[in-house]
Formats: sequence, C-alpha cells, structure tokens
Amino acid sequence: MIGPPGSGKTMLAKRTSTIMPNITLEEALEVTKIHSVAGTLPLKDGIINTHPFCNPHHTISNAALTGGGPIPQPGEISLAHQGVLFLDELPEFHRDCLEALRQPLEDGFVRISRARKSFIFPASFMLICAMNPCKCGRYHDLKSSCRCSTNEVYKYRSKISGPLLDRIDIHIEVPAARYQELTSTQPAESSAQIKERVNKARSIQRERFKEEGILCNALMSHKQVRKFCTLGKEENELLKMAMTELNFSARAYDKILKVSRTIADLAECVDIKTEHLSEAIQYRSLDRDFFV
Repeated sequence: MIGPPGSGKTMLAKRTSTIMPNITLEEALEVTKIHSVAGTLPLKDGIINTHPFCNPHHTISNAALTGGGPIPQPGEISLAHQGVLFLDELPEFHRDCLEALRQPLEDGFVRISRARKSFIFPASFMLICAMNPCKCGRYHDLKSSCRCSTNEVYKYRSKISGPLLDRIDIHIEVPAARYQELTSTQPAESSAQIKERVNKARSIQRERFKEEGILCNALMSHKQVRKFCTLGKEENELLKMAMTELNFSARAYDKILKVSRTIADLAECVDIKTEHLSEAIQYRSLDRDFFV
C-alpha cells in the first residue's frame, strides 16, 4: 500500500486478520507448535485459534526476521505462519532483511543453515507492506507540495527491489481520506460481513482443490493455474495486451490469474470474466507508475 501519512494504511493492515477465513484445526496446531518452540505461547491459552499478526519494527535484524541464533529459533516470518506479516514504512527496513523475504515468499518455509545441520521453519504468511510515496510523504499530493528532489524520491523508492516487488500480488494506492468520508454517518460494511464473503469464497476453493492437496488459489502451481484459471477469447486478448504493454514477468502472469480467480470466487462466478481480469491487472500496474 502506497499513500501519504495518515491515509489509513496501518489501520487497513491491522484489520486484515479480522476478515481472514476461519483458521482450521490443522493450521491452529501448526501455529501453536511454532509459538511453543519460540517460547511465545501465551500461558493461559492451550492452543492458538486465531491467525497471527506480526508487526516488527523497521530496525529489526535479519536473524530476528527470518530466524537464527546460536541455536536457531523461529523469526517473525515463522511466527506469522498462517497469518499476517505487516511491514510498515517498508523502505526503512534494512535491504538485506527485505531481500531475505524472497525465498520464503516463494517456498512457504525458510532454511537456516549452520556448520553441523540445517533447520527448516514454516513461513507461509500473508505479507502486507505500507510505505509513503516519498520521504516527506507528499509526492503526487495535489494540495501539498513535495519537498523532495527527484533524486531523493528515486533513492527512497529504489530501496524496494524489483524482484521483491514482483512477488507481491497486489499493489494499491491509498489516497488521503476526504472530510466528507471522515464525517459521514452512513454505516460501512462491517468486518463480519466481509468475512462471511471470504468464507464463502474459501469454501468454493476448498471444494475445487479437494483432489489437489491444497486449500486456496494462492497455493496453485503453474500447472494448476493452467487447469483452473482458463480464460475466454476476450479475456485472453486483454491479458495478452497487458503482458505486452506493461512488460509483466512470467511470475506476474501467474499472480494475475490467481488474483482474478479469487475475485471471481468472491463474486461467486464460475468463470473468470473481463471485469475480474481487469481488476487483477490494475492491482499489478501501480508499480509501473511509482517505480519506473
């Protein structure tokens, strides 16, 4: 999420765990084991039955984030297993910490190697990041002038590498809230209502993948993407144009199809339609505006 200070990025991230699908018993046992090994299991709880939410400070070390120590212990990415890892002020994190996320995001686990043995910790988490568009936070703001030079903006954004950005499925801009929105008395959709839609979509996915050994669209392999994310002629032409014009990678191709499949599931639609694909493409195009 990219937006000026105070636009609600952190609040949105913290609400994510309240709309995630209900945690299964198998997932709850995995999470509980990890926190038990790390010594972070609450004494009053026998089992953790909610999705974890980890929000490390940007001064965190590589070992604390990914795991390590003389006797390797799980890091924040493992403590966030089956939950959310939120990195606020993303460009302020050490570059080596951010680059260390690339392999766990792909594989769902992290391998910590020592001279005598290697340790493998689970690390299948939802990564959410938030950042300002520039150091002062006013770039692209029509009402306030940005104080950063072009070089300063470039240097600030260049801390986020292309390979890491390519592994993030959705890129969105979060504009500053308007006065009318802040003072509106109209009731908004509650987290419980959104979670109900999410649970319906997850039920659809569970039924779809019952013979495949996975639970959701995000875990699909390339072969499964080709099987379950078939497109019509019009949708194929749209995706072809987007891949050509925006120069997306092969990884982005799979991610666009996975996201469009999820959007269709949320709409309880059997086939991926043009509007689903267009929305998924839009979520991948923001980095072209901010990072080119």
